[in-house]
Amino acid sequence: MDQLLKTRMEKAVEDFRKELAATRTGRASVHMLDSVTVEYYGSQMPLNQIAQVHAADAQLITVQPFDPSSLPAIEKAIRAADIGLNPNNDGKVVRVPVPPLTEERRRDMVKHLHKVLEEHRTAVRNIRRDGNDAIKKALKDKKITEDDEKRSLDEIQKLTDAEIKKMEDMSKAKEKEVMEIK
Repeated sequence: MDQLLKTRMEKAVEDFRKELAATRTGRASVHMLDSVTVEYYGSQMPLNQIAQVHAADAQLITVQPFDPSSLPAIEKAIRAADIGLNPNNDGKVVRVPVPPLTEERRRDMVKHLHKVLEEHRTAVRNIRRDGNDAIKKALKDKKITEDDEKRSLDEIQKLTDAEIKKMEDMSKAKEKEVMEIK
């Protein structure tokens, strides 16, 4: 029971970690394009499955398609992803310059970070509620004692607090990274 809850909470934390990785800071990162999907032979494919994505330096991402005929579709998909990037291609490679963030854009990103953090906190709390409900039902069905119930509820609360703290620490570090001017 506890292991299942722990696994579910860790998945929520891992999902939050992925969201953070995709959040733009002042420097180029291949994870900035993780959300981009490209129309490729009639189906939507993640960009990293049809091209090699590389952060050439702090201000540029290069995308080299495995199939050169997909260049226009890749360029179009990056524009359509609404991540504030303006790609251009030279016939072989799509170059995606990453402009420095403005102060206003940084603040917007921090607001977005807070929103994502709150969504994931809520997910962890919902998992806690599911666990607590299961324990209360076990007590009602006389499968566990009141002492077991109290101990289990305390363990679940400690686990919840630990997982939320992990996410808050990651969020603070990312917020500092976003607000830092290079």
